[in-house]
Amino acid sequence: MAAAMSIPVRQLFIDGDWRVPVRNNRISVINPATEQIIGDIPAATSEDVDIAVEAARKALARNKGKDWASATGAHRAKYLRAIAAKITERKTELAKLESLDSGKPLEEAAWDIDDVAACFEYNADLAEALDGKQKSPVALPMETFKCYTLKEPIGVVGLITPWNYPMLMATWKVAPALAAGCAAILKPSELASLTCLELGEVCKDVGLPAGILNIVTGLGSEAGAPLASHPNVDKIAFTGSTATGSKIMTAAAQQVKPVTLELGGKSPIIVFEDVDLDKAAEWTAFGCFWTNGQICSATSRLLVHENIAGKFLDRLVKWIRNIKISDPLEEGCRLGPVVSGGQYEKVMQFISTAKKEGATILSGGERPKHLEKGYFIEPTIISDVTTSMQIWREEVFGPVLCVKTFKTEDEAIELANDTRYGLGGAVISNDLERCERVTMALQSGIVWINCSQPCFCQAPWGGKKRSGFGRELGEWGLDNYLSVKQVTQYISDEPWGWYQSPSKL
Repeated sequence: MAAAMSIPVRQLFIDGDWRVPVRNNRISVINPATEQIIGDIPAATSEDVDIAVEAARKALARNKGKDWASATGAHRAKYLRAIAAKITERKTELAKLESLDSGKPLEEAAWDIDDVAACFEYNADLAEALDGKQKSPVALPMETFKCYTLKEPIGVVGLITPWNYPMLMATWKVAPALAAGCAAILKPSELASLTCLELGEVCKDVGLPAGILNIVTGLGSEAGAPLASHPNVDKIAFTGSTATGSKIMTAAAQQVKPVTLELGGKSPIIVFEDVDLDKAAEWTAFGCFWTNGQICSATSRLLVHENIAGKFLDRLVKWIRNIKISDPLEEGCRLGPVVSGGQYEKVMQFISTAKKEGATILSGGERPKHLEKGYFIEPTIISDVTTSMQIWREEVFGPVLCVKTFKTEDEAIELANDTRYGLGGAVISNDLERCERVTMALQSGIVWINCSQPCFCQAPWGGKKRSGFGRELGEWGLDNYLSVKQVTQYISDEPWGWYQSPSKL
């Protein structure tokens, strides 16, 4: 099935054109469902990053900034809409590439590509609205002055993105950066870069000015690190692991460079005793097993009221045993492989450590019997978990849910907040006042009530604690790439009169 599609052979996308990496290295692309090599991508190093940063700098300065940075938001919006239209036109092929590259079910990949187009459209709207927000007046207590603010692009930005939603996570950064008038260097994950390279082709097709978006694929150590520490990059936005986020923040600190970090999570889902068991079970499954469990905001710690725990877990096991695990291109697939051999080993290690520490594998925990090849792991539920266990404390980034019971609302909240992370949290209950109390008490950037994981590009996204800081999406996402300039003018005809005038001596 996979062989039917030829993988485009691309180079780095720099200064509006395809460019062979200086050292001419390439990285193999492995289809995680078959473990076969299906193509390769260019591997950039610091030399290529230098060329890309230089191209972005030149692009912003071109024609004194009139081409992009200081053009109207409406002018930039035209390009964003053209990109959205082109992506929609190529949806079928992009979704298939995403699925082959990352292992996500084809129907999920298609949904991602729709979201990509919608995110470019939404940021085109924001770019247009930005024009009306320029010269926004600030009221002052003195009539002799007037004041207003300007919102200006922050400059050249480095965007480092993960492999779980390759094109969508890139778009969460690229679309607002371009809407704001920045020039960007995108460094996608080496584990899934195919669709991000196609974004280069889309930019060429729509005539995006050269150097405004540059795409350098490669290893984190060889391409990501030199981008994060580059003296001519004005900001870094990163989505990925907390460990890498910390390194990026350290590199940026040397030049007092701002960063936005969207990092890991170990988010709770709290199920109270008054729920519809089936509805709650489906949301619990979706919250942890969608995208093959590889979601930073996965609600991977289930807290269930002790009065319904037995019944609820029985229902949940029935739901997850019904999930279709197959090659992601197969119709109706709902769980594909994890992204790579390395991730497969890591997730399996988490499961075996949980067993060693005394937890019970209630369901799953193995490779599915019917799939001999591919990095497939059954959706796994782990019970008899204590709060000191690794499975409770650390992010797995795979289809693994751990479970604890609680007696009281206060205990549920205490367990929910017992984590270094703070990205998401979900509460399932028919008592809406209780939902509201729990919402207020959860230490997270996002709370879902009677659902888990829905995400809209109009609403802010980001975390607290070690899940990072800054907000993406919505108007907050645009503000990430804007710098505010205060302009104050003296409007009186009278001299200032602080010093004694020499002409009056």
